[in-house]
Amino acid sequence: MTTIYDIAKKTGFSITTVSKVLNNYPDVADKTRKKIMEAVNEMGYFPSSSARTLSTKKSWSIGVVFDEESGMQHPFFNAVIESFRKSVEKNGYDLLFASSKIGNDSKTYLDHFQYRGVDGVVVVSSNMNDPDVEKLMNSDIPSVVIDLDSRGASVVFSDNQYGSELAVDYLFSLGHRKIAHISGHQEGFVGVQRLVGYQNAMKKYNLEIPVQYIVNGGYFTYEGGQKAMNELLSLDERPTAVYVAGDLMALGAIEQIRQKGLEVPKDISIVGFDDIHFAQYTVPALTTIRQDTAQIGKTAANLLIEQISDKKKQYMSIKIPVSLVERKSCRPI
Repeated sequence: MTTIYDIAKKTGFSITTVSKVLNNYPDVADKTRKKIMEAVNEMGYFPSSSARTLSTKKSWSIGVVFDEESGMQHPFFNAVIESFRKSVEKNGYDLLFASSKIGNDSKTYLDHFQYRGVDGVVVVSSNMNDPDVEKLMNSDIPSVVIDLDSRGASVVFSDNQYGSELAVDYLFSLGHRKIAHISGHQEGFVGVQRLVGYQNAMKKYNLEIPVQYIVNGGYFTYEGGQKAMNELLSLDERPTAVYVAGDLMALGAIEQIRQKGLEVPKDISIVGFDDIHFAQYTVPALTTIRQDTAQIGKTAANLLIEQISDKKKQYMSIKIPVSLVERKSCRPI
């Protein structure tokens, strides 16, 4: 088995220099780094995780906290974590997913991650009122949050309010005035922000919002969209368009419309939010607000790795732009 000593012998550099390159220390010349990495790849060197942990006093692992109500099944979360994973793996880190219940014992996230000795933590769209998440954010562990309002960590999030305004602007431009909203659950940062954006846009155009026109679709699920759409379809004065706070809910809403013998966009226009992979393949293809999942994941990874390297928590808030993707689920009236 190839060792660090073999790499040093082949390249002519000291063991200390080779170790610095393998552990991503910045104070090594690019030419030196390149030569050492070429030898590493050529000789098939794979460092011992325990040896690396001892030499660097780091676990080379990053904890992941996610919303246990919807889990990691949502395509948006999967896309963000995949981007995050690729970025941190380039820097030598593995991911450790955590639940609030480990084995038969209930443990806080902080307890679990301190026990496992993670170098940092990423929180993906959890409940902003969760005391366990708040406790974790207030700890000394470097952390970054995705789609959650937190004062105890760096935050990366899409421009949810502006995305909602884009959706309403688009529907208004098509002649729609009776625009309803299926919101996400209101204990979450995303659901609240998208609802506020919808309300602001409707106010901008002096459009009335009947109380019945805002329906909570819950945790951004297909079934939640179906149930919420059923409520809107039962109204005496049905909306001509519905802006839905998540694509999975939007797809559920479209199916509910179909089950009632109606068509999208002939009878009701639909706009979603996320631009999940399936959105372009549905019938009709879904007009939606696109989140840049690759940029969100990469930005969050860079922020966290910088904190780990500096051994100091940062408190930054980075808003990632969104855009409207026009497809076939809306029509002018």
